[in-house]
Amino acid sequence: MPETAIGILGGTFDPVHSAHLALAETARQRFALDRVLWIPAGQPRHRDAPRATASDRLAMVEIAIANRPGFELDASEARSDAPSYTVPTLLRLRERFGATKPLVLLAGADAFLGLPSWHRWREIFSLAHLAVATRPGYVLDAAVMAPELAAEFLQRQHGSLAAAAGAIMPFTLVAGTVSATEARTMIKAGRDPGDWLPPGILDYIRTHHLYGT
Repeated sequence: MPETAIGILGGTFDPVHSAHLALAETARQRFALDRVLWIPAGQPRHRDAPRATASDRLAMVEIAIANRPGFELDASEARSDAPSYTVPTLLRLRERFGATKPLVLLAGADAFLGLPSWHRWREIFSLAHLAVATRPGYVLDAAVMAPELAAEFLQRQHGSLAAAAGAIMPFTLVAGTVSATEARTMIKAGRDPGDWLPPGILDYIRTHHLYGT
């Protein structure tokens, strides 16, 4: 019987918001994942420095995923002073789970289209599958991808979780679009972002005076 897969959701989570939860839960059900590891970045290299400290971002993720079956916080990256890169993270997880355990890296379509700019990006496919969340009615099209990414996509889109790594698997995310930038802007302006944030997150932000509160 094939091993169940483990999902991996990395990000700054600055702050964690409802779209993160929707992506993780949809992927967990769609691919029958054993669990989803949430891995907040410490020193991300693909975006600006986080507004909140690593300890605050860890605390917010912990609040967001509390009492949600199948979600687990991995604090290793956030507690490290080393830059956060995907390939070293996957190598660390391979040491933890072994060579045969299917690992599934979760990403949105925009992040996937930018994959060729990632550090050592081609090595990702030897370490994990890549599950790409798309919005309803949107189809990943090789014609809009960088040529090197299109070649990988055309080769790998028919792979399966029977292997430990190597497939690219699009899936539809039926959820509203939320960005951390929009959430921070609303919070700073004194507006309530409502269901954009998981329960307890806005209280934490206000209590700890994050994002200009």
